Amino acid sequence: MWLREMKKFFRSWSRVVGMVAMPAFFLAFMGMGFQSFQIPGIPSSAFIANYLEEVLRSFWGFNQYVAYWEAQYLAGVLAQKLGLNYLSFLSPGIIGMILLFASMVAGMSILFDREFGFLKEVMVAPVSRLSIAMGRTLGGVTTAIMQGLLILGISIPMGVNISGPAGLSLSVVFMMLISTGFVGLGVAFAAKMTDFQGFMLIMNFIVFPLFFLSGALFPLSSFPSWVQSIAYLDPLTYGVDALRTTLVGIGGTMPLTIDFLILIGFTAAMLLVSTYLFQGTEVD
Repeated sequence: MWLREMKKFFRSWSRVVGMVAMPAFFLAFMGMGFQSFQIPGIPSSAFIANYLEEVLRSFWGFNQYVAYWEAQYLAGVLAQKLGLNYLSFLSPGIIGMILLFASMVAGMSILFDREFGFLKEVMVAPVSRLSIAMGRTLGGVTTAIMQGLLILGISIPMGVNISGPAGLSLSVVFMMLISTGFVGLGVAFAAKMTDFQGFMLIMNFIVFPLFFLSGALFPLSSFPSWVQSIAYLDPLTYGVDALRTTLVGIGGTMPLTIDFLILIGFTAAMLLVSTYLFQGTEVD
């Protein structure tokens, strides 16, 4: 089942382009458009420029015009070197978006197979339904991680500074946890549904609130306190927080241990639920 999912993925480049195009659009236009966005606890390039201009004028005697342009240049260089920009803050959130939306694709794959009779053939084969469910899940997880790494590769030339090989390795571990949990969620819903439209409506109702509440686009501290309380119930919140800490080293608000434990619990729960429901799937 895993091999079949891989073949389907690599044979359908339109699927790859479609899944990556929207996140890349978010990354390019929002990241560049909000370049001077003030991230709480992290100085923006505009803030740095104002501070440097004051220093150049007060302590070094630069005139106003020269001080302004020197400060703008130095602030840009400093922000780029340290990753102090909205693009660096945004890119882990967009990777989280890719991993989340993979749950919809994994569920739709099951519904397609049910519709065209392939699922029935697989379910009556002399193999355990557990292995079928795990193969489906692993296929969805693998394709999700590949798409996440592709977005990461796109973000680096745009100015996102990766923290290093160790951080990148840790981020892949967290990508695996995030994608496994949400692919399990998609498989669980698809196992008990037969209607494409109903599945899409329910998944959109679940996926988009999870995405916008996760802090993927904006810091959680910018939300009202009651919204923050709801956001901390969102498992993607901890995934995005972990990716920010490991990938770019900025924007993380919680210890990695907390992120890891919550994601482990969520992933284990979704795997148990999805395999249980899939084993009880009835095919006509």
